[in-house]
Amino acid sequence: MKTYNVFNHLNKVEINELPLTQNERIQPLRNVFSMANESVGETKDVSLPHLVRIGNENKWTMAIQPTEKYVWQGMTDNTEEVFAVSSTTPFPRFSSENRIPVTFSIGESLKFSRNTYNAVVQRFNFFQLFTLEPSDTYYMKNDTGAWVQVVSLIKWKGFLFPYPIFGGVMVIDNGEHDFNDYIERILIGKGTYISPENMKNHEYLTRQNTLAEKVSRLQAESLKFLGGFSDPLPWNMETAVKIPEMPKDQNQQPYVTDFDFSDTEIEAYSGLYHWFGLEPVGNERTSLSFSVFVPADGTDKLYYYDHAAKKQGYAGVSAMPLKVKESRKEYDWTANTPVEFRPYIKNIAGRKRMFFMGTVSSISDKNAQQFDGAATPDLVLIDSEYRDVIWIDVKHPSKWDKTVYDQLNEAWRSSEGIGYYFVEENKMIDVVQQAVDSIKIIPVVDDKAEEIKKLQKQIDSLKAAN
Repeated sequence: MKTYNVFNHLNKVEINELPLTQNERIQPLRNVFSMANESVGETKDVSLPHLVRIGNENKWTMAIQPTEKYVWQGMTDNTEEVFAVSSTTPFPRFSSENRIPVTFSIGESLKFSRNTYNAVVQRFNFFQLFTLEPSDTYYMKNDTGAWVQVVSLIKWKGFLFPYPIFGGVMVIDNGEHDFNDYIERILIGKGTYISPENMKNHEYLTRQNTLAEKVSRLQAESLKFLGGFSDPLPWNMETAVKIPEMPKDQNQQPYVTDFDFSDTEIEAYSGLYHWFGLEPVGNERTSLSFSVFVPADGTDKLYYYDHAAKKQGYAGVSAMPLKVKESRKEYDWTANTPVEFRPYIKNIAGRKRMFFMGTVSSISDKNAQQFDGAATPDLVLIDSEYRDVIWIDVKHPSKWDKTVYDQLNEAWRSSEGIGYYFVEENKMIDVVQQAVDSIKIIPVVDDKAEEIKKLQKQIDSLKAAN
């Protein structure tokens, strides 16, 4: 009933054209988390990375905070640094320029009133205590360029069957606390509440990633009621779908992805979205039924593209790992696994084509949560329609589309009758060379030399007569 309530109150918009992806992120979340932990000492922890927009660039941000293993430091120390690492580089650096010195007296691992959860809850008014719940914590720059903590809030609606929706954010400023801050924090907590309606007045919170994944997952899952309340029941199942779980992938859907809606007919912003690839409920069914785009800034809309109704026959996310392993049998797949298959949608060879981008990661034998991606990881694209696997050079993103075309153009040409692409320069050279080769070379004749030769013959004949 909770999921059905979510479906009934959801502002659903069906789209007929897929948006393009942009600013593709290279490393999966767990790889970034592992590499960040490699860069801190014994007394520090790293908060879970989140992909956020800093200006016009997407970055992984996380706090370097006192470790929870040592209680005393959580009571006395502050969070004094933040990692901000570009998501589009194959080799993220956790050195000084990406290690931002900034002090937060309230943090996720700190104790008592200095804990983020406690400070936010104490800040709620009487009615908010019964309806709001703190969720994920994000680190980003505000409109003045100062670093802030942004705590996503979940609002519960309904009485008999309450369901979660986006409830705005609580913003916590940086800086050390004095005695007045201490008294305020003890009595009424800390933070500035920004409601969902007022978020549009803060540019840094628009096109941003502030929506709790708990909310977006339930919204995406509620699409199983598109065929009606009784459709998910065992004797129907016409549109019953699920969010696929990847057993070896510790970062489950949604995948935060940067989409460009500018060439579609709907009025949607271009920026960060929570993407879901929904599949039929049966374990043996791995087709892609729906692509779901939930605005990551909490905008009250959900966009979905119905692949099943269009009979596209695309393969879903759960089918991808085996296809990658089949393409490279020489790999040791017991120690490595392809993870986090996020969408890659581009205009190639005359139309939009949908791929899944995956990264090969090593998983620790001792800790299943520890992923290790190389500084230049192996990156793979899978055509969801043709099921072909393309291994791409992570260091040259500008050549990815041509690499895909070089491998698949013959299949596309025989199936779709496409023309020729990515050959303008070579084609021009070939035409010029062919034109040169086809010209008949006419030997150059010197008329004076021929006349001298003729006179010489006459002189020789006169000498012979005498």
